[in-house]
Amino acid sequence: MTETDLPELWTHEPHIQLEFKAGDRVADIDTNATPGFKGSKSDSPALQEERNAGFAELQEMLYASSRGGDNRSVLLVLQGMDTAGKGGIVKHVVGAGNPQGIQYTSFGKPTAEELAHHYLWRIHKALPAAGHIGVFDRSHYEDVLIVRVHDLVPPDVWGARYDEINAFEKELVDTGTTIVKVAMFVSLDEQKKRLTERLERPEKYWKYNPADIDERLLWPKYQEAYQAVLDRTSTEYAPWHVIPCDRKWYSRLAITELLIEALKGLELSWPPADFDVEAERRRLAQA
Repeated sequence: MTETDLPELWTHEPHIQLEFKAGDRVADIDTNATPGFKGSKSDSPALQEERNAGFAELQEMLYASSRGGDNRSVLLVLQGMDTAGKGGIVKHVVGAGNPQGIQYTSFGKPTAEELAHHYLWRIHKALPAAGHIGVFDRSHYEDVLIVRVHDLVPPDVWGARYDEINAFEKELVDTGTTIVKVAMFVSLDEQKKRLTERLERPEKYWKYNPADIDERLLWPKYQEAYQAVLDRTSTEYAPWHVIPCDRKWYSRLAITELLIEALKGLELSWPPADFDVEAERRRLAQA
């Protein structure tokens, strides 16, 4: 993808602006910023609609290509604290695609069956099939985030998982999966605002979890855990992208562009007909 493929409101390719770089600090993230975007919220509805259409076409092309034997896929990893907007990305960005080619998985607390297996067992089961875009709402990174913050396993156990995850993702990439990893960060003030809204609107009660308040109190530990994740698992083949999420409209636009960039990088094309088109036109005219 070249800069000329971008809408004019972006200064350059978002994956360059948003990619985590060695030395970047989680504590320094401006969660209210709009990196690389020179427009405003008022520009977002029309632009989101336009880019969703572009994403949907590329996503359908990926799915169609698999019918012709292309085994490639895309995996979108959404990792972030509650209220960061993961659900909004699924609804307003990924939801623009054809559900037939989308595989969505939300990873919550492991079940008894999952705990009886290696922590990557449930991840392997949810990997996208050829031609599909897989979406992980939370992911294998829970096993070096929540597990670390809550001391669920010894440090030597979770400490060994960074290299293991890197090897796992390298294998995925080598076998045809493009991985788009986004770390979504929301400020504690904005999180409180969003949690308050859930308590004030009965139709939002179902989204509220009392445990979210307990997790807020652990934010310093989560900062350390996220820093380690970014430092240890942002690789050339599967880099992390840091998304400021206080402005939902921006995070949705940014992740849309990351997906479009990933799909364009596959240099997709519509598969050719495996039948005689003209003959079929004649047959159909006479039917």
